[in-house]
Amino acid sequence: MTSIYIESDPYLKRQQAIELPGGAGIRPPLKWAGGKRWLTSRLKEIYLGSAQKTGAYRRLVEPFCGGLSVSLAILPEQALLNDINDHSINFYRQLKKGLRMRRAMKNDQDFYYEARALFNELLEKKSDNKRLQAELFYYLNRTGYNGLCRFNKKGLFNVPFGSYKNINYTEDFSAYKEVLKHWHFLSGDFELLDLKRDDFVYADPPYDVEFRQYAKEGFSYEDQIRLAEWLASHRGPVVASNQATERIMKLYESLGFKVRVLSAPRMINCTGDRTRANEMLAVKNLD
Repeated sequence: MTSIYIESDPYLKRQQAIELPGGAGIRPPLKWAGGKRWLTSRLKEIYLGSAQKTGAYRRLVEPFCGGLSVSLAILPEQALLNDINDHSINFYRQLKKGLRMRRAMKNDQDFYYEARALFNELLEKKSDNKRLQAELFYYLNRTGYNGLCRFNKKGLFNVPFGSYKNINYTEDFSAYKEVLKHWHFLSGDFELLDLKRDDFVYADPPYDVEFRQYAKEGFSYEDQIRLAEWLASHRGPVVASNQATERIMKLYESLGFKVRVLSAPRMINCTGDRTRANEMLAVKNLD
């Protein structure tokens, strides 16, 4: 894979040019349950391996972009990033504009519930103040319990206060503006995405487990089947991850995916459990 890294390579130049203040690298701005930071080095290797074979860097497509850990690790020039959670997508769209926080942020229980009530009030009134919604969403995400992003069936945010000792809030997100410059964000069902034949698709849907209420719509096993079949129909490279349940493994194997099981950390979840879990990694149209 080293042959792709030459001095004039545009991807390498982008990797070298993008650096956040303080030498911190490109960090995901949100906490995210089920995030894939532990898997990013492997996914990046697969993405670059695909580029080496074709001589071109493909557009990265994530139907469930979540906390952006994968995209920010790979750092493609072009990306199509979707999530059913329109609040996170709104936040990313504000980052593209160079978001700087105007609201105060406190690690305080009363302050948190006041902010949560205001956020839900904006949702109920269908407010068009997208910047304020983005600021509140970021604060709630960083301050709420276990980094969860959870909504009830009415679409209202219902995560309780997190009781952290210390929280490092970011106030200036302007450094992300250049990073996200050519990334397109959408919020909707994955089947509505307009894929190009050579897109590199990475799908990390809600796990095939009992708790799936990351958005008011939920994600059923019928949705898991619909997703797997949609991914299998794509002619370009596809990588998918999920909880390695027996039915999920059989589903992807039946559709021609090469499947393996990885040992995954549970960095954040609704119960606080940190025991390792079995995770499926399925690939198609890749050697």
